[in-house]
Amino acid sequence: MNKPVFPLSVTTIRLPRQDRTLEPYRLSVPRDFPSRLGRPLNRIAFSAAHVVADPLGAADPWLEAAIDWDRTIAYREHLWDLGLGVAEAMDTAQRGMGLDWGNSLELIRRSVAAAKAREGALVFSGAGTDHLPAEAAESRDDVIRAYEEQVSAIEAAGGRIILMASRALARLARNADDYAAVYGRILSQVSQPVIIHWLGDMFDPALAGYWGSADLDKAMEVAVAVINANAAKVDGVKISLLDKDKEIVMRRRLAAGVRMYTGDDFNYAELIAGDAQGYSHALLGIFDAIAPAASAALAHLAAGENATFDEILAPTVPLSRHIFKAPTRFYKTGVVFMAYLNGHQDHFTMVGGQESARSTLHLAELFRLADRAGLLRDPEQAASRMRAFLATRGIEG
Repeated sequence: MNKPVFPLSVTTIRLPRQDRTLEPYRLSVPRDFPSRLGRPLNRIAFSAAHVVADPLGAADPWLEAAIDWDRTIAYREHLWDLGLGVAEAMDTAQRGMGLDWGNSLELIRRSVAAAKAREGALVFSGAGTDHLPAEAAESRDDVIRAYEEQVSAIEAAGGRIILMASRALARLARNADDYAAVYGRILSQVSQPVIIHWLGDMFDPALAGYWGSADLDKAMEVAVAVINANAAKVDGVKISLLDKDKEIVMRRRLAAGVRMYTGDDFNYAELIAGDAQGYSHALLGIFDAIAPAASAALAHLAAGENATFDEILAPTVPLSRHIFKAPTRFYKTGVVFMAYLNGHQDHFTMVGGQESARSTLHLAELFRLADRAGLLRDPEQAASRMRAFLATRGIEG
């Protein structure tokens, strides 16, 4: 498991520090994580996957997404090789933050088609209301029609549904009845059980007060009531609140057969490991960035090797907390930067120009933390790419 891929690294790079000086940094030996899953898992684990932008696209990036479809699907193949499912067209793919519904549907169609060509490849796709401007929704019927349009299109493509939170519903809902009516209507129509996504406002400020209250305990009352009332149509719920205690409380209140999928990119290791009363499955953006480590750790957990599970994931947690630090909605920049450092794409260009959303110092610290977690699979390549990035920001690395 710990056999190095490369001889002891002597690769060094100069990285900027907070005091504006450059420090010589020596890279460590990467861990030899398998490139394919070797053992079955006892947790369902989705990676919310990013999209690879086309750096030569003629579209103005603030206005229109240019996507490298081949590289985007190739990354999903990489995740499936590792035994991870793909949560498609979610916020990690910059859904509603650079990726519109039209491109999202094209992405879903391509991803579902690619999954069907592989035995056991798992993909669920996000259905929301993002083609309906929040300010244009005048009633909950408008929200219902928007959800119905996307659910119908995804199911027509052969896809399974992740029911995403709606900015339009968050804006116009007045009470718990509005949420119960909208979700009840949509869930009554879906052909297969869905995953419901509760996305906190740290990920999307437009979703503040979802489920009818800024008080998370009161909001949870509404969410649990809606989910349990429709349990036959709910595969599970993914909550992204970055609050492990709230997740555990909700997990214990879900109806029998309804799974909890952790979306807590701060505390995922302990939530997946679980306790005497249960555990969480996973639907995580950070699994895009740490996919080889996540796959290896989950395989050890399934084999009852909990100490090795903890040992692999422990150094990934500081990296994840850094990538998802406030403003959390900019975490996609760190996820794509990791893909660039590890050779999954040849450039650090993002949909919507989001490569500029994090500072040079933030990305330098990401580099250090990724190295300490053993996640830079080719240190020479990673250092070369880091130097190239620093050069674009006027720094000689």
